[in-house]
Amino acid sequence: MQKSNDSIAQNNDSINLALLDSFNKKLFEIQQKREADSIKKVELENTLKSLKTTDNLQKEELLKQLKEIEQSELDRISEKKARIDALRKTAKGFPVIGVLQDTLFAIYTKIGSSTPKERANSISKKIENLYNDDFLNIEEIQVMKYENSFDIVYREIIIMSISEADAIWYNHTIEDTAERFKNTIKTAISTAREENSLKKLLIRIALTLGAILITWLVIKFVTRMFLKLDKTITKNQEKWLKDIKYNDYVIVSTEQALVLVSYLVKAFKIIIYVILLYITLPIIFSIFPFTRDWADKLFRLIWDPFTNVISSIVSFLPNLFSIAVIYFVMSYFIKFVKYIFNEIKNGKLKINGFHEDWAMPTFGIVKVLLYAFMVVLIFPHLPGNDSKVFQGVSVFVGILFSLGSSTAISNMVAGLVITYMRSFKLGDRIKFGDIMGDVVEKTLLITRLKTVKNEIITVPNATILASNIINYSSIADENGLILHTTVTLGYDVSWKLVHETLIEAALRTEAISKIPKPFVLQTSLDDYYVSYELNAYTKIVAKQAVIYSELHQNIQDACNEKGIEILSPHYRASRDGNMTTIPKDYLDKDYKAPSFNVNIHKDGPNNS
Repeated sequence: MQKSNDSIAQNNDSINLALLDSFNKKLFEIQQKREADSIKKVELENTLKSLKTTDNLQKEELLKQLKEIEQSELDRISEKKARIDALRKTAKGFPVIGVLQDTLFAIYTKIGSSTPKERANSISKKIENLYNDDFLNIEEIQVMKYENSFDIVYREIIIMSISEADAIWYNHTIEDTAERFKNTIKTAISTAREENSLKKLLIRIALTLGAILITWLVIKFVTRMFLKLDKTITKNQEKWLKDIKYNDYVIVSTEQALVLVSYLVKAFKIIIYVILLYITLPIIFSIFPFTRDWADKLFRLIWDPFTNVISSIVSFLPNLFSIAVIYFVMSYFIKFVKYIFNEIKNGKLKINGFHEDWAMPTFGIVKVLLYAFMVVLIFPHLPGNDSKVFQGVSVFVGILFSLGSSTAISNMVAGLVITYMRSFKLGDRIKFGDIMGDVVEKTLLITRLKTVKNEIITVPNATILASNIINYSSIADENGLILHTTVTLGYDVSWKLVHETLIEAALRTEAISKIPKPFVLQTSLDDYYVSYELNAYTKIVAKQAVIYSELHQNIQDACNEKGIEILSPHYRASRDGNMTTIPKDYLDKDYKAPSFNVNIHKDGPNNS
């Protein structure tokens, strides 16, 4: 902040110097012309004196030229005044500083090669040297006329010179301006000597000690008062402090409230101490001349930021009103847009090609765009929006967001694509990759599935978009989902009987649709068995595992009832003397295991 203020001050000084330098250059040109006119005037006057009384025509010509020179002088003075009046509103003079660090007067013009700033510094230094002179006689400071200027001198020392331009700046004559400056210098030196006398020093020390004593007594009194206040609060805490509740939830208990009140009391006490010190220190600093500048700086240290904040708030009020209007209009427009999309969602408003389940996701996109547009409208009205720091922070935040949210953005884009693809909706049973489950949550970033084992799986939308999605629920909404299972049976079983048995087993299953009717496909003829694929329709896709289990049970029952053995691959059965694999419940009561067949061939002995 200090560097910034120094930079501003340097810029202001540079502008001020440029203005005064331009004026002084013009003043130098006017002065040169004036000197030339003065020489010409003297020559004309001498010529006029040397003329004879009979040379009337020549006299009139000379008098006319003299009047023109006098008028030119008046015009130059008027031009000086006009230029100074114009500069007086913008240009600032360089102060002449007294011994007590107070400003005596300001210097605006240059004399010779000395700039206004150099003149002011030189005069300040000479006044300080005079003050340090133990043998100084103030009454010997006098004003002396020198050609077109006046000098303020002490004995042989020229303190400063006053030109006509200096006088015009102060709207006085040269002599009057010189007298005023002389009296100001004399008063400043006299006051400084009086202020720095031993008597004054003792009085100031006494005042300082008095101010410190009063401050100490006030602090002690405040400390005692706050101690009494703490004791009173602790004593009456049950009476004054109660639990702060919302329904049955205790937001702040009595003990927490006591701690909070104690912190507030301590903070208030510290604020009072700071205020006392802030009041006392400027008073003490203002007692001594050499520390008065400290008092001003200390006061401005707090007061200037405070006034700047108040000024900024006041100047921001029109922009704040504009921001409020923009927000008010945009919020109601967003509510109107939301109403339109709700009507589409509820099916009351129909738009060809726009599905109802697109309504709220589309509203989300439109809302983000509207809020972004609102931010663009509000941004120019924010305080400091044109500062380099504000713009740099905005760019930095944008870079961080773009680098850190690439994955999130890809998931959001994938979520939007999935929404408009209408691949699935809440409650659908879907499968992608090795994951299958019911959709329980669907957002822009992720999709949550609940598997048949009650597992909740969270999947990023980008992963889903990169996979092939099977939606069982959407298929079931039409004719139904085809469930299929394969049974392998031996070649000794009639395929017609197998078809009849498998279809009967499917129709026994509760969740299998009767229409369309189940059907059987013979998918392969292998070395040891035939593969039969049973296909059946169902509209209850959420219970696939239960349906498959019941279907397999019914297949077993139906096959057992029909006397069909379900053989696994490479299964061999020997029926000689062995029981069948069909359960006893399905066998006839008079069923017996077949006997072994033994064939004996009798050949005669070889008699050869």
